[in-house]
Amino acid sequence: MDWSAFNTILTNGASRFMDWPTNPYDEGVKTILFVCTGNTCRSPMAEAIARHLLGQSGEELFFASAGVAAIDGCPVSQDAQDQLTARGIPFEGHSKGLSADMVAKAALVLCMTPSHLEGVRALLGGDAAAMGKVHLLDADGGAIDDPIGRGPAAYAAVADTFERVIPDRVGALLGTPSH
Repeated sequence: MDWSAFNTILTNGASRFMDWPTNPYDEGVKTILFVCTGNTCRSPMAEAIARHLLGQSGEELFFASAGVAAIDGCPVSQDAQDQLTARGIPFEGHSKGLSADMVAKAALVLCMTPSHLEGVRALLGGDAAAMGKVHLLDADGGAIDDPIGRGPAAYAAVADTFERVIPDRVGALLGTPSH
């Protein structure tokens, strides 16, 4: 397994492979994967906000993000990083292209838009069992709009949405308490 496939920070703050108390793909650790387009705005913000809000839930959770059209190694957008910093949420990482292996290793995959959901479906080639863990982040079936190029207010609105919907959505889909 290529461990660089995910941004590597566990809920306990461990950020290097040798610091991990357990393998994030062990049965006892649930990986929650957020998916957007380029993995530089929405999904990294969702990953960091989820880790911040749910990392102390008592359950072993590993949060990750990837993009259906991401180029590996791009930095997170400055506006996304600024929103996280303003909220006191640390984030280290860079863009990662989504792979079928990432989806296979995840307990839950949350997509930002219906087109991202379709991208995951195409990647999985009709694997119905794997698609059972792939959902839209918005429980009502709407899209989380891409803030890229729309300025700090658009990023703040997306971050506010994540703070509002992630705990309940993850809790409902994993069958765990939201806080």
